Amino acid sequence: MNSVYEPGRPLLADAGTDEVQRTYRRITWRLLPFLFLAYMINSIDRINISFAKLRMAEDLALSDAAYGLGAAAFFVGYLLFEVPSNLYMQRVGARLTIMRIMVLWGLVTIGTSLVGSATGLYIARFLLGVAEAGFFPGVILYLTYWFPAARRGRITSVFIMAGIFAGIVSGPLAGWIMTHFHGWAGLRDWQALFVLEGVPAVLLGLFAWFWLDDKPHGVSWLSAREKAIVQAQLASEHAAGGGSHASFRHLLRDPRVLMAGLVFFCIYSGTNTVAYWMPTLIQSLGLTDLGRIGLVSSLPYCIALVAMYLLGRSSDKHLERRWHLALTMFTGAACFLLLGLFQGNLPLSLAFMSLGAAACLSAVPLFWTIPPAYLSGPLAAGGIALISTLGGIAAMIAPVLVGAVKTRTGSLFVAFDVIAGLLVLGALVLLLGIPARLLRERGKPD
Repeated sequence: MNSVYEPGRPLLADAGTDEVQRTYRRITWRLLPFLFLAYMINSIDRINISFAKLRMAEDLALSDAAYGLGAAAFFVGYLLFEVPSNLYMQRVGARLTIMRIMVLWGLVTIGTSLVGSATGLYIARFLLGVAEAGFFPGVILYLTYWFPAARRGRITSVFIMAGIFAGIVSGPLAGWIMTHFHGWAGLRDWQALFVLEGVPAVLLGLFAWFWLDDKPHGVSWLSAREKAIVQAQLASEHAAGGGSHASFRHLLRDPRVLMAGLVFFCIYSGTNTVAYWMPTLIQSLGLTDLGRIGLVSSLPYCIALVAMYLLGRSSDKHLERRWHLALTMFTGAACFLLLGLFQGNLPLSLAFMSLGAAACLSAVPLFWTIPPAYLSGPLAAGGIALISTLGGIAAMIAPVLVGAVKTRTGSLFVAFDVIAGLLVLGALVLLLGIPARLLRERGKPD
């Protein structure tokens, strides 16, 4: 382009496709690797208790029901502080917020190695939830400061793929740490796991202060013209969406928010059951070696990695969200139901477990393309956090429910049947309760 940039002049008319693409490639390579690594560490530190449980249950005299309560205690703290954290991020900025969250959750993870009873575990998990509150919805909101809606499907999918990579490496990593570091510094195997996996969060959190920027207009690594391109695209999207004039209080009565929260509730029931009970399920199928359990537990995440990318790309290409998400949820439900029917067949059980878990995990990035499509402006922060909070109640209920069912029946398969029913319910609410017209994108990607 030979045109000269003049501050304040709209750039959508004279900025070519190649120039826009170069601008967003620069932003993507600046932000996404850091956010990807941060979410990967976040996921590892959140679910490492599922592997620690295989050894700490005996040391702390934990029943399956008590373990379920410990897993759920995290989400009590998380839900209480999620909305305030997301709203506070708008006041102090993403850089300070992400640094604070990561340093605190890393320190609490390290401190979890010191618990000596079920009560201590409950307290540590609650504090971890308080420390981590606002990270995921904060990043989802942060992406809206940089990327227009037509690009966010792919960006969100890549970001959430970090959780999948975490699932791939967390099992083998946990198995290796617990096998080789038992007795290190006088620590039990599960204690060493918490210490060694908590330190990276602290270090990366400190690095966030030097690497992240709050919004495009203040950065030094974009030219004035590149900043204006981003601001013009975001301003155009906001104008096309018409904005929102309801107060945050109205969100509590907005059926769109409540139905989206219910859909996320159903999805999160599935993903958290996978995250916190899959190693125990694999062990119940007859595998006892920690290394083999870790390797097998990575299989669903490998499948989900491919599925998430393909589904996100297809959803962006066709600018269609509802059916992509609903069919993914129906697939997860079918696999969980078949898992119980073929529980005596190890290869088929592992196959249905892997496919069902992959479907649940793949549903998450698809879902998070929906709320930003109809929430904009000042309500985006509160709306996204409220939906995450409403859905996150499942994260508090699901581990307790599964633990109670496992303790009462001696089998995890009945609990997976319940999760299958919730996935079907969520898919039906999505298709019947959220009209497609609410999700029409504001323009196609350049």
